Amino acid sequence: MALYLLYESASGYALFLAHGIDEIGQNTEAVRNSVLDLNRFGKVVKLAAFNPFESALDALNQCNAVSEGQMTDELRNFLELSLPRVKEGKKPKFSLGVADPKIGSHIYEETKIPCQSNEFVLELIRGVRLHFDRFIENLKPGDLEKAQLGLGHSYSRAKVKFNVNRNDNMVIQAIFLLDTIDKDVNTFSMRIREWYSWHFPELVKIVNDNYLYAKVAQYIEDKSELSEDKLSGLIDILGDEDKAKEVIEAAKASMGQDLSPIDLINVKMCAQRVIELADYRKNLYDYLVSKMSDIAPNLAALIGEVVGARLISHAGSLTNLAKCPSSTLQILGAEKALFRALKTKGNTPKYGLIFHSSFIGRASAKNKGRMARYLANKCSIATRIDCFSEKSTTTFGDKLREQVEERLDFYDKGVAPRKNIDVMKSAMEDAANEDTEMDVDKSSEPLSKKSKKKKSKSKSEEDEVHTAEDGDVPESKSEKKKKKKRSLEEQETQQTDVNGKENDVDGDDGTEKKKSKKKKSKDVEMEDVSEGKKKKKKKAAE
Repeated sequence: MALYLLYESASGYALFLAHGIDEIGQNTEAVRNSVLDLNRFGKVVKLAAFNPFESALDALNQCNAVSEGQMTDELRNFLELSLPRVKEGKKPKFSLGVADPKIGSHIYEETKIPCQSNEFVLELIRGVRLHFDRFIENLKPGDLEKAQLGLGHSYSRAKVKFNVNRNDNMVIQAIFLLDTIDKDVNTFSMRIREWYSWHFPELVKIVNDNYLYAKVAQYIEDKSELSEDKLSGLIDILGDEDKAKEVIEAAKASMGQDLSPIDLINVKMCAQRVIELADYRKNLYDYLVSKMSDIAPNLAALIGEVVGARLISHAGSLTNLAKCPSSTLQILGAEKALFRALKTKGNTPKYGLIFHSSFIGRASAKNKGRMARYLANKCSIATRIDCFSEKSTTTFGDKLREQVEERLDFYDKGVAPRKNIDVMKSAMEDAANEDTEMDVDKSSEPLSKKSKKKKSKSKSEEDEVHTAEDGDVPESKSEKKKKKKRSLEEQETQQTDVNGKENDVDGDDGTEKKKSKKKKSKDVEMEDVSEGKKKKKKKAAE
């Protein structure tokens, strides 16, 4: 049976035919020795076909597909054209050697080409990789190294930039730094307490908080100089007037030793470092809260920002956490206890990092395991929604939190909780309503601008009407034209009144004549008609 070797290089796909397999056999040591010698290896392996990549982008896409064990259309066409054709109903008389078993299985599923990947094939591919530049004609020295370097850089850059859902690396780094700062602040606070207690030992019992203790120690410095003048400053730091007075009274009767000015300066600098670290810790926590609201809003709404960030960092990413089943998420962080229990055949742990959630602390001792299992189930749902949903919303997280609260009431008081399907339906309705509200807000912005323009126009018209009534604003052109027409009509009516002073029997006829005169134009024909009417009236008078 003939053996073909598929080699994926940085410049393209290559297919090699291995001769004399029966003579060599399957002895990997003999193959390993013959690989180093090009004369011996060239007699066994020969180039059958080569398909270069079109561009660097095409090479990157092909490399990504091969690393994931997927066969692209280009590779499929290359194999179908280069390998011998197999008649229908007959077994192929060749096999394809590949380096990765995943891509071999995918090739067999798609094309029914038998593939194999073993130590013998890997040694042959190693020889092909070693002497590849000798097999390809018209290949200049250094071209293959440049192609490998460029493809390696682009592939690594794409892997570094690749994030399935948002940038959760910042959350992982922030929670690690937060835990480190907590340890550092506690260590430095214990050091400043022990150091300053040689000078003012009574202050430890009065001020328990590490942050306030560092501030008070920095403010007091030398206890012998502490007096009533510094009472207001102590009240501002401690927030309690009684404690401030107690500190002043204790300083007067303190049993501590005196410190030199240089020692006090060093104590003050250490206290300043503790204060700065504590302030930075607060800012870092605010940053973590804002990042969690962008990356995993539902998980943060359900279990809290810190616990959610610890789960993400322990899993490695939000995607890895979404892939975990709820049973794995339940004991995430308690791996040592789990393996110890499996080794000693003892009881397995009931919870891991989710123990820090307030829900498990509120549950009774007998219900902590149930509560942990239920909370892990809801956390798994919230994580998957955050990871694979396109729009970020806290609606589902709030609804899941309500379900956990109802389950706590069920364990404590026996109140039956709502069904999960009903809660999810209401959550989807609320999410849909939020989307419509957002769309309405976006569409209302241009409408509001148009309405403002209309209102401004109407206001200007009203102002013109009011001012016209007062007579302050000059008349417009249309009004002037109307006045001219009216004056012409009045002149005509006066002429008719002078020529004929008789009153008509029907008053309506007169009004109709006036209206008709207003509508008709002031042409020559109208003047002739009016003259004819005047003659008739004169005859009637005679």
